[in-house]
Amino acid sequence: METDLSSPYHLDAGAIESYRKDGFVLLEHVVEAQTIDHYRGLISDAVVDLNTMHLPLEQRNTYDRAFLQVTNLWTKRENVCPLVFSRKLAGIAAELMGVKSVRLYHDQALFKEPGGGHTPWHADQYYWPLASDHCVTAWIPLQDTPLEMGPVEFNAGSHRIEDARDLSISDESDDAITSLLSSRMHNQRVDPFSKGDVSFHAGWLFHRAGPNRTDTTRGVMCVIYMDADIRLSKPVNENQELDRRAWCPGVDVGSKIDSPLNPVLF
Repeated sequence: METDLSSPYHLDAGAIESYRKDGFVLLEHVVEAQTIDHYRGLISDAVVDLNTMHLPLEQRNTYDRAFLQVTNLWTKRENVCPLVFSRKLAGIAAELMGVKSVRLYHDQALFKEPGGGHTPWHADQYYWPLASDHCVTAWIPLQDTPLEMGPVEFNAGSHRIEDARDLSISDESDDAITSLLSSRMHNQRVDPFSKGDVSFHAGWLFHRAGPNRTDTTRGVMCVIYMDADIRLSKPVNENQELDRRAWCPGVDVGSKIDSPLNPVLF
């Protein structure tokens, strides 16, 4: 597994072009199936132990029905560090963005329970006080993920739309972004994932996920990378201020985000 997570992954020119044009790319067989199986067990155990949402699905709001979420597992479970710190994945992120080096912004486990609801349309970078768009999320399913399990869905090219960037994940964001995309550019893309496939999507790309209509939990590990030279921007909403405190401790506005929580991974 150590070799699997550190060995280079060949990115062809078409994959890089697709990412830069569409704002995302789904890469096949990035990680070996046995590596995924190993980390599914470790991450599942951590989510059970650390998750704080215990209400029945029917008593939760839309956001909380979408998934159970645990963030920065690498600081809580040393045994997941090799996956979060994978040089292979970080190298892909750097090459897709066209930067020399990347840091960790943070990681998050997203587990959509059986019967879990849809994840509304949103753009991740609404939450991130980052001074450039050189940031990308690796979306790593921890099992085969057919369409009925709710894989991530992308709206190709929507990272170039500047409207609706001030919306947090909610029913209101889903309605507003659905209307926006329908009027501007309806180019929705959703594919099943095989175990070991990994997608990468840009911070401003609008994306969502369907409900989990199976009787198996959809486990996903996300790792968010940023240009190693990126700087902290002034938070423009409450969520960005919370992110600044959580993921960039001690970093001043305008300074490089190089706190102990943001190690260089590639």
